[in-house]
Amino acid sequence: MRIEAFDYTLPRSFIAQYPSAERDESRLMILDRPSMKIEHRTFKEILSYLRFGDLLIVNNTRVLPARLVGKKASGGKCELLLIPSWNGTNADWEVLINGTGKLKAGTQIQFNPEFTGELMEAAYGKGKIRFPKCVKVVELLQKIGHIPLPPYIKREDEPLDRDRYQTIFAERDGAIAAPTAGLHFTPSLIEAIRDHGVDIASVTLHTGTATFAPVKAEEIEDHAVGAEWVEIPPETARAIEKTKQRSGRVISIGTTTTRALESFADTEGKVKPGKGFTSLFIHPPYRFRVVDGLITNFHLPKSTLIMLASAFAGREFLLEAYREAVEKKYRFYSYGDAMLIL
Repeated sequence: MRIEAFDYTLPRSFIAQYPSAERDESRLMILDRPSMKIEHRTFKEILSYLRFGDLLIVNNTRVLPARLVGKKASGGKCELLLIPSWNGTNADWEVLINGTGKLKAGTQIQFNPEFTGELMEAAYGKGKIRFPKCVKVVELLQKIGHIPLPPYIKREDEPLDRDRYQTIFAERDGAIAAPTAGLHFTPSLIEAIRDHGVDIASVTLHTGTATFAPVKAEEIEDHAVGAEWVEIPPETARAIEKTKQRSGRVISIGTTTTRALESFADTEGKVKPGKGFTSLFIHPPYRFRVVDGLITNFHLPKSTLIMLASAFAGREFLLEAYREAVEKKYRFYSYGDAMLIL
C-alpha cells in the first residue's frame, strides 16, 4: 500500500498542547466494527463498553526525563536526548543531538558541576555519549533531566508534565515517550473497572525512536521498524489464556501494548511469556491473533501508529472516524483524546 493511503488533514490548532484538566475527562470516540457505527463519550464512560470477564492489558513502561541541556567547554549550549538501553543502566548512551554541526567526537559536555559526559560519536543528528562508570545516570536524570515531550508540543516541559506525561501504571524505567492511551486512566476508574469484573494485566515495551520514526518509503511494506525491548510476564500470559477460555475479550491499552502482545503470540493466538526485542510492523492487512479491542489516541498522518490502528479498525472506517473527529473538534496526539475500537 502507498503511504498516501494513511494521510489526512488536521488543523494545527487541534494538536493538544496540554492535557485535559482531569485524565478521565478527555473525550472518547467509540468505533464499533461489526455495525460500523461511531459514538461519542467521555473517557470515564468507557466502563459501559467493558464486560464482566474482559481483560485490559497495560504497558507499564516509565518515561525517563531523558532530555539534557548542557554546555561545551566554550560555553555553547547543546541539547541531547538520551536513548536508554533495554535496562537503562549502561554507561554509554545512544543520543539524538540538537545541533550536530557544532559537536564532534571528543567534546566534553557539562550538565551540572558534578555531571559531565564525553561525546564519543556525532553524525547526522545521532551519536553516543559516555559517562563515568561511577555515575548513576538514571538517578541524575530524575534530578536534572527534562521530560522529552514530542516535537509537535510547541512549548518547554513544565512541572505538570512530570506527572501527566506518565501513566498511573508506570513502574519500569526505559521509555522516551509515554504509551499515551494509558494517560486517560485514573486510580478511581481502575477501581471501578475491577469492581465491574474486568481483570487488568501488564506488559513492558520501552517506547523508543522506532515507534515514532517517520515512514519514508513510498510503499509501506518497504519500511523497517527498529527494535524495541519487550517483556511479557508469565502471569500476563496466563491471564490472557484464561480470558480466551472463558470467551472474554483481550483489550489492549495502546499500540505499544498491542505490538508487545502480537510479537509474542503463536499462530494460534497463545501468548508466550518471555523477553526480547521486537521489530514487528503492524499494518493492513495484518491478522490480529490476540487483541480483541484497542484503546488508542489519534495519531499522526502517515505514521506506523495510524497504520496499526487502520489494520485493526479497517483503513476506510478509521479515516472516516478521523474526519468526524476533526469535524467535532477532538484533541489530537499525545495529550489529546482517545478512541475505543471494538
